[in-house]
Amino acid sequence: MPRPVANPPNPWESTHVEYLDAPPSATLSVYEEDARSIIASNDSPDVPFRYSVNPYRGCFHGCAYCYARPSHELLGFGAGTDFERRIVVKRNAPEVLHRQLSAPSWQGEMLAFSGVTDCYQPLEASYGITRKLLEVCLHFRNPVGVITKGALVERDVDVLAELARVARCTVYLSIPFANETQARAIEPYASSLARRFGALRRLSEAGIRTGVSISPVIPGLNDPQIPEILERAREAGAELAFMIMLRLPAAVRPVFVDRLREALPLRAEHVLSSVRDVRDGELYQAEFGQRMRGAGPRWQAIEALFEAHHRRLGFVDAARFDHEGTTFRRPPANGQLGLFEE
Repeated sequence: MPRPVANPPNPWESTHVEYLDAPPSATLSVYEEDARSIIASNDSPDVPFRYSVNPYRGCFHGCAYCYARPSHELLGFGAGTDFERRIVVKRNAPEVLHRQLSAPSWQGEMLAFSGVTDCYQPLEASYGITRKLLEVCLHFRNPVGVITKGALVERDVDVLAELARVARCTVYLSIPFANETQARAIEPYASSLARRFGALRRLSEAGIRTGVSISPVIPGLNDPQIPEILERAREAGAELAFMIMLRLPAAVRPVFVDRLREALPLRAEHVLSSVRDVRDGELYQAEFGQRMRGAGPRWQAIEALFEAHHRRLGFVDAARFDHEGTTFRRPPANGQLGLFEE
């Protein structure tokens, strides 16, 4: 079980505070746990990767639409403010990953950072667990894919660039808005849009294959911003781009609806009506093949808008992490010496 930390580290007092925006007034509670396994697997036909690594549970970014919110209920926490302010840190994750990659059963498949919550949320500035996990992947030359809203990813440009050189590494910045006011309303503590585009540029210039994720697309709110997002991402060096429709499963729905009505009261009902328009009258459809995209004329128009600008700007025709082949190699047993030493 996660154990509360009496005096948790403050990410806004770390040596990497330059990658974070101003500290919020909200109280943060930190819990630590020792994970038995760090590689999660899924067999969903909608998800473009099989294996993922999640060093944190919960996410300080506080995005109202986050599909991972119900996972916090498995810990006995709530899917609302608990998900945003009661963060669990898997403090032994690097050692566990080293053990799992050393096992004969591991064949070097691509690891996605992260499949659930953001691996570059503010606490990473203090704990550095994601960086250590990437160093383990580098040690084994294991292919890596990263998706994040955190400009803190810039801190690890050296490790990511080396992974790109000797293994395979793709980094997506999740940027669903071009309008900063709307972004702050819906994803209040994620890095600013300018910082995210800046991180995209820095990573691209370092030789890392980069992409932009316009996720989620919220009809009636951010769909007109797709061309600008794609254009700014391409100017920053992104080669890849994809989009995913808004998902509102279970406990996510009331969080999103309440935040929308509170933060954007004049647009809220129009947005909800637009979402229903592409969901056959519902706010969510959970079936595989439907939950991550819409349907009907309005969604077809959104897809056509994305495809037209994707093609015009010369993005590579690939929206999924690269699965072909592997650069993985298992070092000699003594190769682990010193890996976790300070």
